[in-house]
Parts: sequence; structure tokens; C-alpha cells
Amino acid sequence: MNNNGMMEKEEIFSKVLRAGRRTYFFDVRATKAEDYYLTITESKKFTNDDGSYHYKKHKIYIYKEDFSEFREILAEMTDFIISEKGNEVISERHQKDFKKDYEQTPVESTTTEDIKSTDSFTDIDFDDI
Repeated sequence: MNNNGMMEKEEIFSKVLRAGRRTYFFDVRATKAEDYYLTITESKKFTNDDGSYHYKKHKIYIYKEDFSEFREILAEMTDFIISEKGNEVISERHQKDFKKDYEQTPVESTTTEDIKSTDSFTDIDFDDI
């Protein structure tokens, strides 16, 4: 039970999609009249500075009378994104083997002022440590 004394709606059928720090919950629930509707919940994990964590959740409700148009628009939007940008994930956050290419100064533009003298460095033999 929640704070206003109403019973939480029972989940009839559920699926979970884990996607990095986000988790999506797809839940079929029943109305008081025993009709079904869909809830989609996005749960995102946030880590505090002290190492503890909390979740932020966003939920949408989709009712049967909206299913057809919702499905059509979702398909249209996802098809558009795939046709415009392909299936490859571009964001470096999502690439497990991502290596940033650092800009290097071309050899021709290096001046003698840019080159540091190695005279002040000490040669260390790790066997001495």
C-alpha cells in the first residue's frame, strides 16, 4: 500500500531491459475495471560522491486506445534514426574499446623552443630501488 491507502496495481506481465546505467521496465497492469494498460519506467542509477547511489525514475502510462498510434510513431521515429545514423553507436560513452585520438603537433611546426633539454633528468635503474 502507498501513502494514500490505495493498493498498488498488480503487474500482470513484465519485461526488463538493462542498458548501461539505465533500466527500462515494461509492465502490463490492470485498471479497476480489469482492463489492461502498459507502463514504461526508465530507472537511471546515480552515484553520490560518498559512493552511495540512488535511482531516478520516470514513468509513462500507455492505454489501449493509444497503442496503434503510439506503435506507429515509435516505429517511424526509430526507423528514421536508423536510416539517418545507422545501427552503430556513435557516443564514446557506449564504446567499450574507445580510444581517443589526441591531436599531435606536426613535426614541421615544432621549434627548438618546444624541445625540452634532457640534461636535468636523472637516469634511474630500478634495480637500485
